[in-house]
Amino acid sequence: MRFVIQRVTEANVSVDQQIVGAIGNGFLVLVGVSQTDTRTVADKMIKKLLGLRIFEDENGKTNLSLQDVDGSLLLVSQFTLYADCRKGNRPSFTNVGAPDLAEDLYEYIINECQAQLPNPTQRVQHGRFGADMKVSLLNDGPFTIILDSETLSI
Repeated sequence: MRFVIQRVTEANVSVDQQIVGAIGNGFLVLVGVSQTDTRTVADKMIKKLLGLRIFEDENGKTNLSLQDVDGSLLLVSQFTLYADCRKGNRPSFTNVGAPDLAEDLYEYIINECQAQLPNPTQRVQHGRFGADMKVSLLNDGPFTIILDSETLSI
């Protein structure tokens, strides 16, 4: 599983020119699922995501988590995070999780994040699985982190 996490001051995702998810201060998270991912893997990734301390404290140090700043999440499914570009110029997507598995894990991640961020000011928004989405963001920093379950130790 791969998460591309961007610290944002605002972000939104639209489908057919209609905004389906929008946040202010928080994380835009692109979510990629591989063939071997499970809910156990998702749990580890969620724990790391929600614990990341990449917001600035009063001293300008990146020391605060999403919960510390009452931030929001915008979760967007993106199968292209598993593109294999080692051979030729056309990416291969053989490592991408099957649509049923990927959608199940994406929905699971949304539900778990909602359960773990119960504060009403900490909203969890999301895109629409499998849709042609347009994502707009104002990256804060810019600050971008890539989490990969293959290299993550929790």
